Amino acid sequence: MRLSEISSKEIIDYQKGERLGILGQTDLLVNEETGEIEAFIIPTMKWFGFGKKDREVTVYWQQVKKIGEDMIIINLDQYE
Repeated sequence: MRLSEISSKEIIDYQKGERLGILGQTDLLVNEETGEIEAFIIPTMKWFGFGKKDREVTVYWQQVKKIGEDMIIINLDQYE
């Protein structure tokens, strides 16, 4: 699957049912040798996107449960 095919998908935490962001607005950790995505780093913001970053959430590829038509379902509790 190409990045362009998944970049507009919302990232949803399976356990909390919480929207974390959109993949295209995250930083990616890419394996330089294979070109595969190893993780994506989601910035979380205060005050509805205004202000500085509060913290970052790192989601490893192994935590991705399902890639659907509109969203990516993840399990943050896995591998923590």
